[in-house]
Amino acid sequence: MGLKRNVSLGTGLRYKGGGPMLVFVLHRIGGLGMATFVTIHILSSFFGGDIGQFANKIYENWVFQIFVFFFVLFHAINGLRITILDLWPKLIPYQREAIWIEWAVFLPIYALAAFVILRTGLAGG
Repeated sequence: MGLKRNVSLGTGLRYKGGGPMLVFVLHRIGGLGMATFVTIHILSSFFGGDIGQFANKIYENWVFQIFVFFFVLFHAINGLRITILDLWPKLIPYQREAIWIEWAVFLPIYALAAFVILRTGLAGG
């Protein structure tokens, strides 16, 4: 006998989980995005030709690089936060503070990298 859940999509989208829910969702999107990126990269390299060249044009686009770097960096830093909380369970009551520290580390690193990607991408080099 399974659980009966009466949660509609609208109810789920209105959930106010705050910071922990946001990092949960971003972490999942980041993992899924990286898996998709690697799969497409392998398949385009396997097929080669026009498909491979098309995929490489997408990968080289600065807009794509900004999105990919956001999710890869966020996934890595959030994974580090999760690992630290798993290794030292006494810190779990401070998970909201750990999330603020995570954002404090993530944002300057991402801003610097996005600046470099934008400068390079808009300069055409």
